[in-house]
Amino acid sequence: MEPDDLLERCYPGRRAESKRHILKCALALFNQQGIEATTIDHIRVASEMSVGAIYHHFQNKEGLVAALYMTALDDQARLRDSYLAEVTTTREWVQALVYSYVDWVVSQPDWARFQYQARFAVAQSSFNDQLKEANLRRNAQLKDWFNDPAPRRELLELPFELMPSLIIGSAESYCRAWLSQRVKGSPELHRQQLAQAAWRAVGGQA
Repeated sequence: MEPDDLLERCYPGRRAESKRHILKCALALFNQQGIEATTIDHIRVASEMSVGAIYHHFQNKEGLVAALYMTALDDQARLRDSYLAEVTTTREWVQALVYSYVDWVVSQPDWARFQYQARFAVAQSSFNDQLKEANLRRNAQLKDWFNDPAPRRELLELPFELMPSLIIGSAESYCRAWLSQRVKGSPELHRQQLAQAAWRAVGGQA
């Protein structure tokens, strides 16, 4: 799946065409050169857009990085929520989180690469508060499920803030290794084992 598909989902319509084009060019440059090494002028040349147009949409380079990062998170959450809509048990809930994570990374490797390198940059930027608010909205469904007494009884007594690391941690580690070509096997080949490991970590059952 190409970056255009994701951008069309998150910024649909002709009015967002220039915004999508700038984001696509910036994504490619950030992945090729790194965030620090890429300048607004590099993005201007690649996109053939004016600096004024770039600033109009994103304020500055920091805003452009944040927009890309939050776009990736939104699309990832969209897929996650579609998987969660099909589950009926707590174990399926845990598995759906792993499956959706792995499937998104495999289908969007360029976005995943950028997401990993941009996480710290956005957290340290002036957009951190905006990111925190967006994450609260994205994770509201997960917190509601976690706090529901019925599924909660099937999980180990663990704080909510620890759950994402225990559920997604192994999958994230393998996906990062795959994206950096330290391992060859696609994460989708191991998604079931990764989901089983996540369930053992939080459900305490084989």
